[in-house]
Amino acid sequence: MKLTEWTMEEQEQLIHFMTTNSWPYHGHEHPVRALIQKTIEEGGYQSDQVTTFWIENDEGQQVGLVKIFDLQDEIPLFDLRIADPYRGKGYGPKALKMVADFVFSLPEKKIRLEGNTRHDNFAMRKAFERTGFVKEAHLRQAWFSPKENRYYDAVTYGMTREDWQAGITTPVLWEDTVEPIKEPPFNPVLLDFPESFESERLLIRAPKREDAMQSFEAVKNSLEAFRPWLPFAQKNPDLKETEAELIEAAANFQLRKDLRLHFFSKETGTLIGSSGLHRIDWEVRKFEIGYWVDNRFEGKGYVTEAVERITRFAFEELGANRVEIRCDPDNVRSRAVAERLDFELEGILRNESISRVNNKLRDTCVYAKVRQ
Repeated sequence: MKLTEWTMEEQEQLIHFMTTNSWPYHGHEHPVRALIQKTIEEGGYQSDQVTTFWIENDEGQQVGLVKIFDLQDEIPLFDLRIADPYRGKGYGPKALKMVADFVFSLPEKKIRLEGNTRHDNFAMRKAFERTGFVKEAHLRQAWFSPKENRYYDAVTYGMTREDWQAGITTPVLWEDTVEPIKEPPFNPVLLDFPESFESERLLIRAPKREDAMQSFEAVKNSLEAFRPWLPFAQKNPDLKETEAELIEAAANFQLRKDLRLHFFSKETGTLIGSSGLHRIDWEVRKFEIGYWVDNRFEGKGYVTEAVERITRFAFEELGANRVEIRCDPDNVRSRAVAERLDFELEGILRNESISRVNNKLRDTCVYAKVRQ
């Protein structure tokens, strides 16, 4: 993703963007052309005080717009808008990080960056928190909605230059005689993240019950290749059991206990293999990637492509601090995937597992990537 500065030559483009999307948590949910035109003419999008950027994704699509204003002050503010089709896809936190990097990299060395939103705009609030902003104020009945002719509460989030430089989040210390309200314990079930995403050739998504036949056929076709390495491959697959396992896997995905992922050819819709993030430690944000591929699709780079994309998903969407790949030293295909993707071999655990072939003790290679 990147920020591309808006220019006055793009007036029609900006007017189209603002008038063809809905903005339920802004002052005007459906702004009209005349209002946007007037704002442009008055320097509301470009002036000494204001700089506006298009938010572009990796495919060059304009997924949003951010206006940074009060740039002559030591504490700039901003207005971030993500277009309707791109909401819920993780663009908000990434855009906020780029805004913070831009503001704090200005030669004037800004002190802090602020943003405000309606208290029930939970998507924006989550974006703030995931980017390292701290909630600093809750203003009762301070946000007027013309459409509903009523007031909502407003919240203010801020990031200081010191926090940005150190890559930390410093909570506000409230001095009050009232007993502070304790935050509820972290519950991963409440985490909101995409259940599907894509790579160049693959659609990668959470498992579904209707995947049973394709999964059954893939395992049946590849059973002999799986047997030395995979516990589930020690017996012939059963279609009904496969269906039951997928129902359980889909439930575990929703409960955030285990994030199994299937990957399909975008061209044909065929199930190519299975992967996912397992043995999850949400407190540490640690995940282990496992994977298998239908024998018919071996040697075409699909596993490497899927694992690379799932690794990015873990770091970018789940806030991973560590992602592991564990495999038997003799599983050369699995080791090759880890090494192609620059996972570091941290060690070999001796006599750590039992062979699925002869019940002898086996070693385990531990590869990992960590957040830099």
